[in-house]
Amino acid sequence: MSRRPRIIRSKDGHVLVERFSLFRRFEHTVVASSFIVLLLTGFPQKFADGAFSHWLIGALGGLENTRLIHRIAGVTFVFQSALHALLILWGAVTGRMRMVLMPGPQDVRDLLANMSHFVGRRRHPPKMPVFDYRQKFEYMGMVLGGLLMVVSGLVLMYPVQVGQWVPGEIVLALRAAHSFEAVLAFVVLLIWHVYGSILSPDVFPLDTSIFTGYMSAEHLREHHALEYERLFGDAPLEAVEAEPQPTPAEVSSPARPGPADERHG
Repeated sequence: MSRRPRIIRSKDGHVLVERFSLFRRFEHTVVASSFIVLLLTGFPQKFADGAFSHWLIGALGGLENTRLIHRIAGVTFVFQSALHALLILWGAVTGRMRMVLMPGPQDVRDLLANMSHFVGRRRHPPKMPVFDYRQKFEYMGMVLGGLLMVVSGLVLMYPVQVGQWVPGEIVLALRAAHSFEAVLAFVVLLIWHVYGSILSPDVFPLDTSIFTGYMSAEHLREHHALEYERLFGDAPLEAVEAEPQPTPAEVSSPARPGPADERHG
């Protein structure tokens, strides 16, 4: 059985619901950091004729250093992705993880119902689960895109060895796929993730849950009503049993890491 998320009451009386464990926040930091480094070291190689590319490669110590940093960041991303996949597999096999980021038929129904609401054919938007169809789409895009980047990146690290087993055209195709997928990932990050996490009126100026680990119960009720009802039912927030707000040291305590985050995400 998956564990119930931690529920605390802040000093000003607001109920906060745990959304991301310490380990999930650590994962996000590793992914975001490695992704940024990969962009900063990969794009100057792709757009090598640009003046900024020349300056950045020089600032990084030359082309060989740039490639070395790129590969270190890539290997970091590979190991983090493998760990993430293993923990999901472990959680699925043991039944200790809610697969809340896996898309399903209900997400298609939620999408259609939301479109009906946007065009005025439905009075109220559908009730969303802990992660809605937009967040699941972004997650699956990251998983599939990351898989392509990992496979193509490993091939590009060892092109001669791989070329002994597969036609050279496949190596060239994966090189092109690696390059264009990086551009696509960057564009999606700017248009989709930055808007949803920073610029959206629902969270502006920033959705801090990935940093603090917590989301207010009011926000949960408004945007993830099904999860709110699962946790609280019809009980008023004033009557909810909640722990006192921990100190910053307690919030970041490593006492609750790893697979103990029994939610997929």
